[in-house]
Amino acid sequence: MRTDLTVPVAHLSQQQGHGYEVATSVPAPDAVGVALIGIPEDDPIELELQLSALDEGVLVQGTISATAVGQCARCLQEITLPMQEQIAELVFHPERQQELIAEGDEEAADLPVVADDVVDLEPLVRDALVLSLPLSPLCRPDCPGLCAECGERWDDLPDDHKHEFLDPRFSALDALAEQLMAGEAKAEDEAGEPSA
Repeated sequence: MRTDLTVPVAHLSQQQGHGYEVATSVPAPDAVGVALIGIPEDDPIELELQLSALDEGVLVQGTISATAVGQCARCLQEITLPMQEQIAELVFHPERQQELIAEGDEEAADLPVVADDVVDLEPLVRDALVLSLPLSPLCRPDCPGLCAECGERWDDLPDDHKHEFLDPRFSALDALAEQLMAGEAKAEDEAGEPSA
């Protein structure tokens, strides 16, 4: 199936060492990302690649550029992350892949393969970008995150922001203190003001 991320290479298969450049912008496929950050679907991915014919397959090398969008892992603020990743991957001819499998290479079945004289760049682009994304992206390295009590961003709160914590173990003492004060107030009321 031909997509924006497939390139024909039939003319390379006959010419060892021959190559050509691919410089284009393609829409991002879906699911290029990790939990908190990724490349939004259909956002542009810039490709500046060189495809070269080798005995074993087609060497794809060059630069992939995109902008990831996500949330800071500490304060949940939206962030953008410009990316420019280098790629150098060999896409094997099917017969070479079969030779490797026959030789007992356990990983050969998962190698990228030229199919119908076409190289599918999508898995190469996806791997290059996803493997470079931070699992815990931050808006800045020293982001203080959120207040654990009210959930507001520390950056948006005043310097003297704090919460009073009452230990629940002292709630019985607080109730007793209120009873004592109420009893004293009642006793004073019953005694009345001393006569002049």
